[in-house]
Amino acid sequence: MRKKGIKRSITVRWAVNTLGLVVVILILAEILLLNIARNYYESTTEQYLVSRMETIDSALSRFTSQSAYRTEVRNIFEQFSEKDKFELICLSDTGRVTLTSSGFQPSDWLPTGDFWAAADSPDGTVFSNMVLESGEHILRYTSLLPGLAREYSAIMIMTSLDAVDSQMTAIAVVLTVIAAVIVLLMLTSGLYFVKSIVIPVRQISEIARGYAEGDFSERIEKRSDDELGDLCDSINYMAGTLENSEKMKNEFISSVSHELRTPLTAIKGWSETLSVMENDPETFKKGMRVISGETQRLSDMVEELLDFSRIQDGRFSLNKAPTDILAELGEAVLIYGERAKELGIEIVYTEPQMLPFVNGDAARLRQVFINIIDNAIKYTEPGGSVKIEAFSEKGNVAVSISDTGVGIPAADLPKIKQKFYKANQTKRGSGIGLAVADEIVSMHGGSLLINSEEGKGTTVLITLPGIESKE
Repeated sequence: MRKKGIKRSITVRWAVNTLGLVVVILILAEILLLNIARNYYESTTEQYLVSRMETIDSALSRFTSQSAYRTEVRNIFEQFSEKDKFELICLSDTGRVTLTSSGFQPSDWLPTGDFWAAADSPDGTVFSNMVLESGEHILRYTSLLPGLAREYSAIMIMTSLDAVDSQMTAIAVVLTVIAAVIVLLMLTSGLYFVKSIVIPVRQISEIARGYAEGDFSERIEKRSDDELGDLCDSINYMAGTLENSEKMKNEFISSVSHELRTPLTAIKGWSETLSVMENDPETFKKGMRVISGETQRLSDMVEELLDFSRIQDGRFSLNKAPTDILAELGEAVLIYGERAKELGIEIVYTEPQMLPFVNGDAARLRQVFINIIDNAIKYTEPGGSVKIEAFSEKGNVAVSISDTGVGIPAADLPKIKQKFYKANQTKRGSGIGLAVADEIVSMHGGSLLINSEEGKGTTVLITLPGIESKE
């Protein structure tokens, strides 16, 4: 039902907005052209009637005596050569028909109002139209005569407009056919155009519903290199991004579940052991140390998740103040020094005498250093080393953390700072620590760059603007 709704909606809108407007314009144009044509034909006929009447008036104006005048009027009517086209009618001063060129008396159907209308007009002439009972359409032109004879006071010349009406009908038919052809061509091309939109929109609608239900397997077929094609590319790109995000989210949930299960299992196991243990101080201390460590690990993980949630919601904030970067870096090195030694990994820390202060959040910067050092130790095998170096460069403070670990494949390197992404699924971690660290560094106006080669190790370079440089 929804597919039909889309097609009907687009088609109806096109028909109303475009085709309907064209039809209205064509109808108005046809009416205008017909009026222009009718006015032209009627105006031409009127001009001809006027010219014929002027010829008659010119012929009668030469006479001054009544007898000669009457004789000339009768001669004009009797010798009128265009009886097949026109009818001449002579009217008395009372509007009565006294003479006709055809010899018939039309007094039973000819209204006498034209005579009085001509008498009242400034120039003594008047035009009128009428339709006879037979359906014939006639045009009449009445003009007053000099008035030498009362029975010959005005002449009316009239002609049939049936030929004009027939011509107008033919023109109307031609214009209607032309308009119909135009509408048909527009309808054909328009439906083809609408179809070229409806089919991709229908496909987009169907596949988008699949995306909404979590099925990202299909892609929209691109049919043209236009705006609709760009839309298909954008939706396909969006689907690929959503598919990757969905995959990373599922991996994240699995990874976090595993990360949570491990410390919880250790805490539960040692809690049960300590509850039944008697008089063994060493075991008690060891168990409490494990419980404390795993609890801290859970706390750090929850805090990391909360930080990520705040970043996503835009609620993540910094408490900036002039900060000694060496103090925070040194504390992070101290925290992981003992752990690295237990794992057989050497930490080499090159600490300068002094570095510029940075305007930053000390706790958040320490969190960044801890995250990077933890990753370096996590991905370095026993016997390897982690090299940490801090230095000043063009007024900025830079911290380089390099390891001799497994490295990152070149295909994974561009995605390593994305949320939920883990290049190595065998190692612990939620996959959001590096994304949080990158966001923290960016909020300080700095940069976090990663350079890695698979099998040779990874180098992370953190650059922060010094206070003097920022000023």
